[in-house]
Amino acid sequence: MSDQPTIRIRDLKKSFGDKVVLDGANLDVWPGESVVVIGQSGVGKSVLIKCIIGILTPDSGTIEIDGEVITAAGFKNMDVVRRKFGMLFQYAALFDSLKVWENVGFALAQHTKLKTSQIREIAEEKLRMVGLPGTLDLMPSELSGGMRKRVGLARAIAMEPAIMLYDEPTTGLDPIRGDSINDLIIQLREELGVASVTITHDMISAYKIADRITMLYKGKLIATGTPDEIRGSDNPYVQQFIHGRAEGPIRDE
Repeated sequence: MSDQPTIRIRDLKKSFGDKVVLDGANLDVWPGESVVVIGQSGVGKSVLIKCIIGILTPDSGTIEIDGEVITAAGFKNMDVVRRKFGMLFQYAALFDSLKVWENVGFALAQHTKLKTSQIREIAEEKLRMVGLPGTLDLMPSELSGGMRKRVGLARAIAMEPAIMLYDEPTTGLDPIRGDSINDLIIQLREELGVASVTITHDMISAYKIADRITMLYKGKLIATGTPDEIRGSDNPYVQQFIHGRAEGPIRDE
């Protein structure tokens, strides 16, 4: 393992008005590692991932990507850093007016000088990797929810990222299609060697895809460990969440 994490987060804080969302979050993600962030809906998981990719600016604290502090004042290379990332959005976020191959190749068309024929070839390759050969010329409206997620995955890996971010990858899918997405996440990590951060409240998915799981609660990452360590945690907040119990220290607010 490298002696430097791919992602290093230290004392990250983010508020919206009087609402404190992140309150000193700390996390390391190592090369090739899959880290899953769990927690209740609305607890700030999406805010954390948006800070990592630079969509949101934290109030304080630092984020390092491959040893480079991207939250430093005056940092001007965010566009370059973002090209290290691939992201699967919660509902795939496809462009409904574009064909499947155009969706997959969108970033390539925007950020490279590749010819249209080359972009189409890359799109075909990535679609084959996610199990969707022969779908190049379909429109998003012709796809099922699971197929849309797969197209979103193909688009996320089109630029051959070093880091993958997954925002609730199994939300809206039935258990069988959700598990196929989990299998794809594992396959892509093994084939591409990417580091990944997944946010979810789906514990079946978390246990399957994670090397480590960390729980976000009241702005802090309160427990981190392997799936087995999280299952056996003596933290009452973790136990209540992973078992989905109404009774416990976590209350609706």
